[in-house]
Amino acid sequence: MLFGHLALTVAALFTGAAFYINFAEQPARLQLDDQSLLTEWKPAYQRGYTMQASLAIAGFVLGFLAWWQIGGSTFILGALLMLANWPWTLIAILPTNNTLLGTAVASPETRDLVVKWGYLHAVRTALGGLAMLCFLWGLSSTSG
Repeated sequence: MLFGHLALTVAALFTGAAFYINFAEQPARLQLDDQSLLTEWKPAYQRGYTMQASLAIAGFVLGFLAWWQIGGSTFILGALLMLANWPWTLIAILPTNNTLLGTAVASPETRDLVVKWGYLHAVRTALGGLAMLCFLWGLSSTSG
């Protein structure tokens, strides 16, 4: 059951970080002027990417190992939800990221892209939260 507990912990870390971005960081950055907003978004994105990408992979691996060790469809579902952050990021979010990273001088369109990015990122928060619930459900059904 160790893998299940570790998967839950990693999913909770991922979800907490993603939620923080959507709940605190994104609204705060939207209070800035266009150029400051872009200037803040770039390093925040680059730091967050490394952390969240690593947590998504670790959550997948640990969820998969929990499923392999314990069984139960909730562990494999949670693992796949953690893994789903990768294609979602590469297919849906990456074009917006690349545009923002390639922008030197911000405009109102830049602000619109950062707002769009926030909505796209909220899907990552939801995927992490659903994975966390799957792992919690899997652990609760194996502990009784």
